Amino acid sequence: MLPLDGLVVLDMSQFLAGPSCALRLADLGARVIKIERPQGGDLGRQLYISNLALDGDSTLFHSINRNKESFAADFKNPQDHAAVLSLIRHADVIIQNFRPGVIQRLGLDYDSVAAINPRIVYGSITGYGTTGPWKDKPGQDLLVQSLSGLTWLNGNADQPPTPFGLAVADLMTGAHLAQGILACLVRRGIKGIGGHVEVSLLESVLDLQFEVLTTHLNDGGHVPQRSSVNNAHAYLGAPYGIYATADGYLALAMGSVITLGQLLECPALVQFADPQSWFSQRDTIKSILVNHLRTRPTADWLARLEPADYWCADVLTWQQLLDHDAFKVLDMVQTVQRPNGAKLQTTRCPIRIDGQRLTTPKGAPTIGADNATIRHDFDLPN
Repeated sequence: MLPLDGLVVLDMSQFLAGPSCALRLADLGARVIKIERPQGGDLGRQLYISNLALDGDSTLFHSINRNKESFAADFKNPQDHAAVLSLIRHADVIIQNFRPGVIQRLGLDYDSVAAINPRIVYGSITGYGTTGPWKDKPGQDLLVQSLSGLTWLNGNADQPPTPFGLAVADLMTGAHLAQGILACLVRRGIKGIGGHVEVSLLESVLDLQFEVLTTHLNDGGHVPQRSSVNNAHAYLGAPYGIYATADGYLALAMGSVITLGQLLECPALVQFADPQSWFSQRDTIKSILVNHLRTRPTADWLARLEPADYWCADVLTWQQLLDHDAFKVLDMVQTVQRPNGAKLQTTRCPIRIDGQRLTTPKGAPTIGADNATIRHDFDLPN
């Protein structure tokens, strides 16, 4: 039995943040019901990160909405609205990411929902919170990255602000919402009361930067200085970064520059005996490494560094990773399928419970695919 078996989650969210939270709850055993518009459904169905589609929906939608059911309902239709309210009475969790004010106009805000189901755990996502001058700005991942200062940590010093190549704001927010929901479910089990969990994309990205923001807040407000050479962290000293070798790349994490010089047989590094110089002369040290590491293949350098337990790694392409035994033993890829046979290869839940990998063959639903089953199971009005 999975930890959330028996819990009912109503996912009224769209795009990535909310659905990623609901996905994790589904992976952990909850019955997740997407409530979507009859016409078009979740806008994420047409949110493409490439030109690849499957059975009429984007692969992004398929990957983030697997293992869920779909209930099509028009909130402005009185009969559909009544059916949703009836579902709410049976639900344990609700997730929504409407813009501030919209959910209140629909009569489905936390106070209204808690009045008919006091045990509900209600999760709300906004872009920037519900107050303040940014509350009505569009909560989109790249925009939040840009406003949060995050983009000034990436790339070399001579490069412009550089965003992450992932939807980090959305995915971190979804993870934070799942944490808050699970905490409130634990409290409900102890005290019998529900709660309202609120997260925003901006706050999640600020929390993602906690280590460097904390440094900034306590070092007199110095701005982060990205390295001009192979920047990988705006604050960490040499040798931290990724370096070209004769046939590929080598990643070097934190470690003694002196020890590194000895292992690599690079006398120019050994002269930097003061650890403070690894920060103050970071780019000089890195430039020496750039020239030295190009002289041999990656495997040669790894053969010197790894036996000495120096923190380093090869830099793999996806294909190299997928072919590697270390990846295969994780069994991270699963195949999910719709009833019509449409299949998708995707990743599984990264969590294991009691030694069990959490997988499911159930693909993302089509719009309203489960209306009849849900109406029957919850005795909803027609």
